[in-house]
Amino acid sequence: MAFVGYGSEKENTVIELTYNWDKKSEDYELGDKYGHIAIGVKDIHLICQGLENNGCKITTKPKTMKNSTTVLAFVEDPDGYKIELIERD
Repeated sequence: MAFVGYGSEKENTVIELTYNWDKKSEDYELGDKYGHIAIGVKDIHLICQGLENNGCKITTKPKTMKNSTTVLAFVEDPDGYKIELIERD
């Protein structure tokens, strides 16, 4: 994983670039090794409810990651690309 941005993640926007070493290119239908982007949000439950109310497909409802306190969810854009939402303070 590589985090690209300007400044600290706590105070600035960054994008996480991830390479999935165990995946083969034929496993991806939407691009060559593209997985998803992740966006930090303040109230993940409220955001997901609003997105769902507006017709957005929520592929993974908000949940706490195993062995962590991080809450995340996944949504799908109209082209089928995944967007990870991560709850931030």
